[in-house]
Amino acid sequence: MLRAFALFCWLMVAPGVAFAQVELSFYGGAQSAPASDISIRDDEIGDMDFRQAWEGRSASAPIYYGIRATRWQSPTFGYGLDFAHNKVYPKNDEMPEGFDVLEFTDGLNTLTVNAYRRWPNLLGDVSPYVGAGLGVSIPHVEVTHADADDETFGYQLTGPAATWIAGASYPIGDQWAVFGEYKGTFSSNTAELDSGGKLRSDIFTNAVNVGVSFNF
Repeated sequence: MLRAFALFCWLMVAPGVAFAQVELSFYGGAQSAPASDISIRDDEIGDMDFRQAWEGRSASAPIYYGIRATRWQSPTFGYGLDFAHNKVYPKNDEMPEGFDVLEFTDGLNTLTVNAYRRWPNLLGDVSPYVGAGLGVSIPHVEVTHADADDETFGYQLTGPAATWIAGASYPIGDQWAVFGEYKGTFSSNTAELDSGGKLRSDIFTNAVNVGVSFNF
């Protein structure tokens, strides 16, 4: 995932491409997730449908974070790649009977291609912006059940993802800026269980982010 992100960044600044401002952003914050419906079809665990309450535990290792590369084609329009390391744990460690582990904590990763609209210096030196994008969900699936012989533990490509963003940035130098934003994500996940079945769940996350950007 990070190799693909690095390749994308290189392509945005490769020789022969017309001049444009490139921005690298790093962010963290507080991320949460509402409850979601889970469907499991598995010969060992059994077939079940239930609603799972989640929490993000943003500051617990591995922490919640994101990396973003944006190419501003004009002062107001840009596009780029966004990797977010979202996380969801069972709220208060409460899970259906039989489960020892049921989480996406390393994490519920999303990789999206985003488009942005900004309004430079609309509020003095403050530049509001909005963005949205589509991509894929690449979670670390962690499921352990008493009736399953095998533990599911690993990264999977589980389905499509989407994101939406609204925030504002403030310059702190010629090339540096700080920003704050709301960021929502949606991921539709169909995960393969090592016991032979499938787990399906559509999960939303909400985050309030703060970060720093470097422009060149």
